[in-house]
Amino acid sequence: MKLGHNLQLEQTQNLIMTPQLQQAIKILQLATIELDQYIQDQIESNPVLEISHDSENKDIDGENRQTDEGIDWKEYTKGLKNSGDAKGVYNKDDDFNYENFIPKDTTLQEHLLFQSHVTFLDERYKKIAEYIIYNLNDNGYLNLSIEEIAEDLSLEYNIVESILKIIQTFDPPGIAARSLKESLLIQLTHMDIRDDNIIKIIEDFLQEIAENKYPYIAKQMGIPTSRVQAISDFIKTLEPKPGRAFAPFNKNYVVADATIKKVGDEYVVILNDRNTPRLIIRDDYRKLISSEKDDGETSKFLNDKLNSAMWLIRSIEQRRQTIYKVIEMILKKQKDFFQYGKKHLKPMTLREVADEIDVHESTVSRATNGKYVETPLGIFELKYFFSSGVERSDGQGISAESIKKYINEIINKEDPYRPLSDDKICQQLTDKGIHISRRTVAKYRDDLCIPSSSKRKRYK
Repeated sequence: MKLGHNLQLEQTQNLIMTPQLQQAIKILQLATIELDQYIQDQIESNPVLEISHDSENKDIDGENRQTDEGIDWKEYTKGLKNSGDAKGVYNKDDDFNYENFIPKDTTLQEHLLFQSHVTFLDERYKKIAEYIIYNLNDNGYLNLSIEEIAEDLSLEYNIVESILKIIQTFDPPGIAARSLKESLLIQLTHMDIRDDNIIKIIEDFLQEIAENKYPYIAKQMGIPTSRVQAISDFIKTLEPKPGRAFAPFNKNYVVADATIKKVGDEYVVILNDRNTPRLIIRDDYRKLISSEKDDGETSKFLNDKLNSAMWLIRSIEQRRQTIYKVIEMILKKQKDFFQYGKKHLKPMTLREVADEIDVHESTVSRATNGKYVETPLGIFELKYFFSSGVERSDGQGISAESIKKYINEIINKEDPYRPLSDDKICQQLTDKGIHISRRTVAKYRDDLCIPSSSKRKRYK
């Protein structure tokens, strides 16, 4: 066998992830609030960019929209007045933000300490009360035993117990308990309820109440099943987590990227451009570019910044157009949903929309992730409209969300004393032309947080 070396030229095409392309992809998948922050960061790093406060500014001349690196920016900027494709009126009041309208919430500890300071006059007892209060978790339960507190503070058991009993009289009812059972009993004391049957069920049958075993409890206590059910209904009105009303929570705001409105008999898509600042090229830098020599370092720096700025503006506009096309296609394919309600949501995939607007499936995924649309039926994430489903007997598709809506309606109409099993729900869906298995019914019912028929049953 003869071995040798040779050179061979071969021409191939590959997609290169340039920094500009990576930026365009990132901008497309950003949510509205994140995009606003990203634009602010870009303005800080690129002196050529600024935010226009003039809603009358014109768009970039379409004939000059080029993506080549070697654009003659001097020639380009001669007739350019105000550049920018990302439309929207920026709020002139820099101090305006949602936080200005949100009051500071009182924490559970602050709420209890206020009551403690007006209850305990002796400084020694105040310290004990503060120690107990600061050891409550977000749900209002005490994490330590009395023995541990007494040992930590070098106090007698009886003193700590008496202070804890006083704290348990504070608002909210059921606070500073060491278990769910104790919390519920404290709430009964606050309500001045001394019913022996209620107290016994809380002390001995809480697990059975959760499992809806009313006949068993009735037999053990020698009272009617209907009485047990009435007591169970009352217990479920009590607060299992007394401190959660004061628990911290995230204040997340949803800014709709578009609005679907009904105008006459038609639905129209309106992009919420006011949420995105309008970017333009600064006049002083445009003049500087026009007067600078082509071979200077300053000229190279300015051209790089201008190229970056123009690419950012185009990427924002491309994001805007992509989101508009996706929502427009959703409106076209889900018109029955907007016309008749959630039961008429049809199965739809990212691939279908991608083929219709001639983009890649991943582009549709990025354009819908974290984006919201305001409709006459409420605000929905765009991902909501993409779901699997089954085919009805008439050949029309029906989405999983629509099937859940049917299941919810069937259960709402059932006889509470003879609740429908999953098999019977499955049969009713079959009568409507929806063919799914009993296991699928159970899965969708669990998704709706609806208990099984045995736990929904009511007793006379």
